[in-house]
Amino acid sequence: MTEVEAKKPQESLQDRLAQVVELLHRHKLVEDLAHRQEGHNQDLVEGLVHRQNLAELQRKLDELHPADVAHILEALPPEDRLTIWQLVRSERDGDILLEVSDAVRETLIADMDDQELLAAAKEMDADELADLAPELPRDVVHELMETLDAQQRERVRSALSYEEDQIGALMDFEMVTIREDVSLEVVLRYLRRLKELPGHTDKLFVVDYDGVLKGVLPIKRLLVNDPEKQVAEVMANDPVAFHPDEDAYDAAQAFERYDLVSSPVVDKNGKLIGRLTIDEMVDLIREESESEVLSMAGLREEEDIFASVWKSVRNRWAWLAINLVTAFLASRVIGLFEGSIEKLVALAALMPIVAGIGGNSGNQTITMIVRAMALGQVSIGNTARLLRKELGVSLVNGLVWGGVIGAVAQALYGSWSLGVVMTAAMTLNLLLAALMGVLIPMTLARLGRDPAMGASVMITAMTDSGGFFIFLGLATLFLL
Repeated sequence: MTEVEAKKPQESLQDRLAQVVELLHRHKLVEDLAHRQEGHNQDLVEGLVHRQNLAELQRKLDELHPADVAHILEALPPEDRLTIWQLVRSERDGDILLEVSDAVRETLIADMDDQELLAAAKEMDADELADLAPELPRDVVHELMETLDAQQRERVRSALSYEEDQIGALMDFEMVTIREDVSLEVVLRYLRRLKELPGHTDKLFVVDYDGVLKGVLPIKRLLVNDPEKQVAEVMANDPVAFHPDEDAYDAAQAFERYDLVSSPVVDKNGKLIGRLTIDEMVDLIREESESEVLSMAGLREEEDIFASVWKSVRNRWAWLAINLVTAFLASRVIGLFEGSIEKLVALAALMPIVAGIGGNSGNQTITMIVRAMALGQVSIGNTARLLRKELGVSLVNGLVWGGVIGAVAQALYGSWSLGVVMTAAMTLNLLLAALMGVLIPMTLARLGRDPAMGASVMITAMTDSGGFFIFLGLATLFLL
């Protein structure tokens, strides 16, 4: 902990954002006043004020962690965002570009010239370069690759050869390897000569002379065992290891399950080629969670909250168009029963309740199913049981809450038969919601699509149309 950190209490991220916004506001205000000054000293006053405010802003940014600066950039409108970005010291550009969201990174890169991009990229490791390379201009990438040594160039190409959801695209190449036939004392002397270890180093990787992984030596074992012992005596022979073409989300689940901080990545011959670290896994889990939320709402990609109107429209229009079609179908269902509604006006007041409760219940079911699928808990063998369970839950909820709203309908309109129809319609619509809540994500997955993609839009369409049809149909049959 630094002396500054020790003296002042920890500020929240929102406090830091508020301070930067306040400094920006003050800078604009004073600059505006300087513009109104009259006389030959105006330029001098304006220049001094301008430099003073920008220097204060820059000092504040220098104090912040790159992740905090990234959060602030994401929370600012484009013009303020670029003002702050231009104040960031060039040696920190790369770290911040890796922390910001994809949508915001695009706007920052567009504001940088080729030389600035090259300077930022040169500070990055091979795995970080691979993350950033797809978003850089092609000529910048080509020039950057020429500046790398042969090993770095090969590592970047290796990482770029994998899909973004594969382990190979996320693995880190910075790691410490040792031999099994040396003593712990030798290992300790070797580490002291390094002076600095790669981030998240909780274990050393034991390899033979061909680079084949033999085991791992946890740092805690290295520290507590007799220095005279051989590495082979204290190392773990069966570490959790991954292959570069495996699914990265499966690896993230393994990190959570086994409380891993780092783990080796080996090729098909068992040769150590990289490692996974907890920071990459946490980022992946966060991105997957955000992507799932966006997909369920029918958004095609992550969106900069301050993006242009046209860009936001392009991101949102597809599922809104589908939603419009389904809403039109629901209105046609209501149109089929116009005569019934005219004869019994209470139907118009009650039918939104059936559809609304069905939509909420369906979204609960679909959220549980999508989560279970993401965790690998759903398989062909348990699908039928899962469906029976969800139908059972909906049956109980339908009878209980349908009975409650049925009693309310009877009390309001003085018709016990209307209460019975209300209860029956509620129960049937909840059963429909449960059925669709299970089938929709499973069908999407079978078609090779994201199970969460537009799921909430589709389930709402089904429960709206189904709820109107069931309630108005039952009312037509038994009340009129």
